Amino acid sequence: MNSTCPYCGVGCGVCVTSQGNHQATVTGDPHHPANAGRLCVKGAALGETLTPQGRLLTAQVNGQPVSLDAALDAAAAGLRAVIDQYGPQAVAFYGSGQLLTEDYYVANKLMKGYIGAANIDTNSRLCMASAVVGYKRALGADAVPCCYDDLEQADLVLLVGSNAAWAHPVVWQRLMQAKQQRPAMRIVVIDPRRTASCDQADLHLPLRPGSDAALLSGLLHWLAQQDGLDSSMLPHLNGVSETLAAAAQWDVARVAETCDLTEQQVTHFFRLFSQHDRVLTLWCMGINQSTTGSDNNQAILNLHLLTGKIGRAGCGPFSLTGQPNAMGGREVGGLANQLAAHMNFTDEDCDRVQRFWRSPAMARQPGLTALDLFSAIAEGEVKAVWIMGTNPAVSMPEGNRVAQALAACPLVIVSDVMAQTDTSAFADILLPAQGWGEKNGTVTNSERRISRQRAFAAAPGDTRPDWWLLAQVAQRLGFREGFNWQHPSEIFCEHAALSGFENGGQRAFDISGLAQLSQAEWDALRPVQWPVNAAHPQGCARLFGDRRFFHPDGKARLLVPATPALTRRDAAYPLLMNSGRVRDQWHTMTRTGLVPRLMQHCDEPFVALHPADAAQYGVTEGGLARVQSVQGWISARVRTDAGMRRGELFVPMHWNRQFSQQSHVDMLVAARACPFSGQPALKQTPVRILSLAVSWQGWLWQRGIERPAGLRYWSRVPYPAAQRYAVAGDGLPQVWLAEHVDLSGLDLQLATGSGNDYRLLAWRDGELQLAFYAGSMLPSIDSAFVAAVFADAPQDAAGRHSVLAGQAMQRSAAGRIICSCMGVGEQTILQAVAQGCRTTQALGRKLKCGTQCGSCIPELKQLLLSDVVVEE
Repeated sequence: MNSTCPYCGVGCGVCVTSQGNHQATVTGDPHHPANAGRLCVKGAALGETLTPQGRLLTAQVNGQPVSLDAALDAAAAGLRAVIDQYGPQAVAFYGSGQLLTEDYYVANKLMKGYIGAANIDTNSRLCMASAVVGYKRALGADAVPCCYDDLEQADLVLLVGSNAAWAHPVVWQRLMQAKQQRPAMRIVVIDPRRTASCDQADLHLPLRPGSDAALLSGLLHWLAQQDGLDSSMLPHLNGVSETLAAAAQWDVARVAETCDLTEQQVTHFFRLFSQHDRVLTLWCMGINQSTTGSDNNQAILNLHLLTGKIGRAGCGPFSLTGQPNAMGGREVGGLANQLAAHMNFTDEDCDRVQRFWRSPAMARQPGLTALDLFSAIAEGEVKAVWIMGTNPAVSMPEGNRVAQALAACPLVIVSDVMAQTDTSAFADILLPAQGWGEKNGTVTNSERRISRQRAFAAAPGDTRPDWWLLAQVAQRLGFREGFNWQHPSEIFCEHAALSGFENGGQRAFDISGLAQLSQAEWDALRPVQWPVNAAHPQGCARLFGDRRFFHPDGKARLLVPATPALTRRDAAYPLLMNSGRVRDQWHTMTRTGLVPRLMQHCDEPFVALHPADAAQYGVTEGGLARVQSVQGWISARVRTDAGMRRGELFVPMHWNRQFSQQSHVDMLVAARACPFSGQPALKQTPVRILSLAVSWQGWLWQRGIERPAGLRYWSRVPYPAAQRYAVAGDGLPQVWLAEHVDLSGLDLQLATGSGNDYRLLAWRDGELQLAFYAGSMLPSIDSAFVAAVFADAPQDAAGRHSVLAGQAMQRSAAGRIICSCMGVGEQTILQAVAQGCRTTQALGRKLKCGTQCGSCIPELKQLLLSDVVVEE
């Protein structure tokens, strides 16, 4: 069975061999043009996410299990009551880039065309909204010009605000292969942090956060002075003189000062750009998640338009999408400020969509975008919200305020695959949705390529597709005629027909060539890039090669980017916090957090900072720290990193209350956004850091997932037969254990030492039920060994004594997992280095590390250079 990976916007094809009983083998599809068989470790581990553990299988109303029909009746009745009393503007939907295009289409049609309000937004607002504004303002359409083949054909690749090595590993590996085959290719990474993506970069520019537009505007001015613009493009552009006049203020000296770079670094970069004809710019959240996100995008687009580096092989402005179907959601109008098929809220477009849908109550103005939506819930203006497949209580800025708003909202409907998330805790109605492998539909990746996600697993319990749940509620609201599809292929064909309806080449998005697909043809649909219409029946790889754009006059528009708004710090909050992904995790971990091997690379929430800053603020490597902003505080493990700029921190975005006590980073972030896109500024938050004082730290292993109480800190990692908690508290560890953990009926084996050193095992019928290791510092144990004991307990006294020690008597610990694909640990790698493996290739031959997705190669190189002592 061929399908598509449900993680990032690369949109990798996968081959799935179902093995029944919630098991499947997943490999890369060698024939899919996005990845040609490559997969990152998350994609390769998809089969391990097909577990019934934690699934929402039965509908609930007010916390009680009910039939699915009863829950759908309650949802429709609740929505109808709010609409009748307060009007349609009191209702909102909040969707997800995890939804399939067919799901998104139904939600958008119901909200905008039948309920009659545009209050449907999505977590794609947090991801791509600024890129959408940039493309629309400059090109006249939300139309990415490039394709992945450009990676192989570029001479110079710029990565701006993107750690592609971790966030888009398959794109990164494709780029690395291209560089290996064409060593003359140059790569520039523009990022405040030295990330894994700097490993193969020819130049890293560690610029001041938020100063990107100054750098790019300065480049534009420098090119104008050096005769580096493409004069043949000028007739196809509006706003040239104004844009170049504004760029003239950014000479090399001012750029260097603003970006906190040397003039030599700036000039080197400018010369590199001017020396290469085929330049590809890849960017991601470091550009988008800013109060000037739309203008940051504009600076990139200005540069490519004025130099003519667009619409040709190997060059162009190429935004990397964060989610698997953020683009598909944009196609059907999943954002509150757009209509379906990339139409807008003009009278003409509203009339066109209403006539096509034959809808009774068409929304005529944009709705509430994400930040405003949750503010409206908090203020009581929105009385009912339906949240689909996402976790805003974790991912939205000011997470505590979002949680309070949901707690006070009269009607919260949540459709999800998981029973317990930070958001589902506030649901009045829970609807069990189908997950990847169970649902059937399409997604669109970063290069406009539509691919199929296919169902191969039986849907468990009462789970249903999101489109079906929406359609059932719509029918109960009295809208049967518009929502009576029997199969998702019918929804797709309606969506495709709308894209071509009264289009005439005026709208970039047009897949009308797919509108007449039969169900069998839709089932067999191969990946294809839009537009797909009479002019491009087989799709279209690149756009704008004819230099015709989608503004009414056919020209592209240059706009002057705003002066960078650099976040101010003060004595109370002297540090600047950034956030982002780690290699093996995804969003809020509701899928990847189920897979033990994906939790081994980064197994705790952490805060990274420069070693000199750690010394200045009194925190130590491996210790615990509290990070505070005006909005709140989190706790995390300290990591020192010489690749950080002084005065800055990095905290990963993934952890939540299911996996840690107080560590979801977005509760620290203020609800600030780009005024044009509404995209939150998640990257630059003033904070302070201080040591988290605790009396003891330890490891608590138990079979259940019950959250420990009475602690200063905890975080959880799943293992096949147990859960491992890193814990820390006040007083004595044995007192905490006695007060908060029920050990009745268990056979206890304990060891005590001086001070806070304390160890205890609890057995029942020869099976280990609980293990506790505590000390003044975090004890050193072999987690893989302890996990194995929970699966297969030793029967002799010597074996049990080893468990109490937390180390096997005749076993060398592998250490922290570096290569998740092959399960190779740090100590194993260092031992191989000591035995003569001096290159990543040699390590790959001996241990297989780095031979699969390749994401661990930068860390392997760091270990090859390290002076770490190998444990024998």
